[in-house]
Amino acid sequence: MSQLRVILSSHSPRRRELLAALDVPFTVEVGPDAPERYDDALPHRGIPEFLSRSKSLAFHRLLADDEVLLTADTLVMLPGAGTDPLDRAEILGKPASREDAFAMLRALSGRTHYVLTGVTLRTNREIRSFTDVTEVDVCCLTDAEIAYYVDRYRPYDKAGAYGVQEWFGHACISGIRGSYFNVMGLPVHRVYEALKEIGL
Repeated sequence: MSQLRVILSSHSPRRRELLAALDVPFTVEVGPDAPERYDDALPHRGIPEFLSRSKSLAFHRLLADDEVLLTADTLVMLPGAGTDPLDRAEILGKPASREDAFAMLRALSGRTHYVLTGVTLRTNREIRSFTDVTEVDVCCLTDAEIAYYVDRYRPYDKAGAYGVQEWFGHACISGIRGSYFNVMGLPVHRVYEALKEIGL
């Protein structure tokens, strides 16, 4: 391992846990939140990567020669009609209320959805971004199950109103195609490869 210093700019305890599991030394440094705005004409598949780059470029200070900044953004999408199911996908962000969380989980019930995480790694010499996509199958849920999960786990800080590492993931998800850790919020296998390319 080189002497590159990784900085994770994220409030997410799950991203901290996942990055720590790579045995890559890092610090957490979070500046002012970047506004999560994007052009409506932007293809939905590109939104998480765009937001991760926006977070990176909004970082509150210049980077030193030996620092690499890591930012990420995760979105849950319900497929739409068309050749590419993400072209007209319905985007599920973080629920604003109990009713919002309930509606999201009811929409996910019995369906396949996509979890997309955009990641940006930036030094003072280069910037690189990528998106990882995972398909997730959810069992048919009763209103009682949804209420139990929302009231017990209060998933208001999670895109799509669920955490795959919680009861919902154990009891209600029947299939995953792609990275499980991407559903948690960080595709660590791709992060590791990108860090090696940068010079870790």
